[in-house]
Amino acid sequence: MGRGRRAALAAALGVVLAAGALTADPALAQPTPSAGHGRHADEGSQDGDRGGDRQGDGRGDDKDGGRSDGRGGGEQRRDDRHRAVPLKGPVLAEGDAADSKAPTDDGLRTALGGTVQDKALGTLNFAVADAATGEFLFGAQESTPATPASTTKLATAVAALALLPAGHRIATTVVRAAPGEITLVGGGDPTLTALPADQVRIGGLPADQDSAPASMADLAHRTATALKAAGTTEVKLSYDTSLYTGPLLHRDHDAMNIAAVTPLMVDEGRIDPRSPDEAPARVFDPAGQAADSFAGFLGAEGVTVRGKPAAAAAPAEAAELARVESPTIGRLVERMLTTSDNTLAEAVARQAAVAAKQPASFEGAAKAVTDELAGLGVPLDGVLLTDGSGLAKANLIPPITLVKLLAVAAAPAHPELRPVITGLPVAGFSGTLVNRFGAKSGAGEAAGIVRAKTGTLQGVNTLAGTVVDADGRVLAFALMTRTDADPAAARAAVDRIVARIAACGC
Repeated sequence: MGRGRRAALAAALGVVLAAGALTADPALAQPTPSAGHGRHADEGSQDGDRGGDRQGDGRGDDKDGGRSDGRGGGEQRRDDRHRAVPLKGPVLAEGDAADSKAPTDDGLRTALGGTVQDKALGTLNFAVADAATGEFLFGAQESTPATPASTTKLATAVAALALLPAGHRIATTVVRAAPGEITLVGGGDPTLTALPADQVRIGGLPADQDSAPASMADLAHRTATALKAAGTTEVKLSYDTSLYTGPLLHRDHDAMNIAAVTPLMVDEGRIDPRSPDEAPARVFDPAGQAADSFAGFLGAEGVTVRGKPAAAAAPAEAAELARVESPTIGRLVERMLTTSDNTLAEAVARQAAVAAKQPASFEGAAKAVTDELAGLGVPLDGVLLTDGSGLAKANLIPPITLVKLLAVAAAPAHPELRPVITGLPVAGFSGTLVNRFGAKSGAGEAAGIVRAKTGTLQGVNTLAGTVVDADGRVLAFALMTRTDADPAAARAAVDRIVARIAACGC
């Protein structure tokens, strides 16, 4: 009966795909080439060390997909056209302890066999747990800290969703600083866009109503309406970035995989907001770019901006003239995980810091995340976080911590954490897994029944997520490698391990 239920789950996913909730081209669900793809975040930015995790094939870190050297544009653009947006609800049901059993230690050892000895894996730390109970089932060096790369985003996501109300949205506001003067105040929303709604793309696809970003044009229109109602058609404009403290630049900043970390930006600081590249060139001053964009939209609304916008903190009691708001924190988390967006991850981490009354900085965000995870009962022995995105090689997380994070996120007791699960890419179909678990990968049988967060830095490949085994049990897994092997070979070896876990009725 368990096997039948697993088939039903896979069939249900097929219905979802056919209905268009996910867009996939079977020809794209092939093993990631060793080179020549576009940069993704997770897969590596490709200078090796940098890519946090971006979208799907290897640019940055997770964008995890593929180009491990950061070159290649045409194929990347093709990938983007087929990358799916996050699903609104769970694809895979939770395990039901009443009519299926978790696999045993011996059963998993036999099922995995020599796959965990593949030389392409280098040093492998891994853990498998029962997602329904969080019970550890099998692993090797599961308590030994390893570089998580973009699987760090799982920690960021869980903490943010636990700290913030489900309806939390990030506001960008305009206030009246003085007579004839207004201030654009950044609230930490990097997804704010200057593009028309019909040109917005998330993971290469149009945004749905729930995930559509706030519009700079809308903010200018609302501001102009308020100003004109007060008889004002000419203003001096300043902009406020005081919400964040500490360094603007990530220690591994490369102006592609991540923008300068500021609470005011438009289109994540991209030089070309329409660029399909997952590690696009970024502007030097995202806040200044956003202010200039806003001034341009005000001019189009008939409000003249005197001089060039300047940075200045808004008066504490300044009256608000207008605001726009981001999608909810749950939708932002889904977007962050599916596309492995480093810039968004650092913003989400700072929202967690603000909620925890910590400084909105790299250090404050890391403390907020670890403190909240401790409160949720997640084991933190050996955990070291220095960012929210996973770009930093200094980060350390043991596999056992990652599987516990996933189990907590899947637990019925924590419905507020469900976007962590729904935001995970689906093997062979979406996000940073769109080009993995293909028919020629040796792991194709697991396509559609694995949801996982990728992580790629130079010499590091990680994968952590959930899978339905042959008995219908949902398992959580975390695989963390350090290797000198070709990145594509290492990722394929990791995927084959996950496929064996999926096939296990043991």
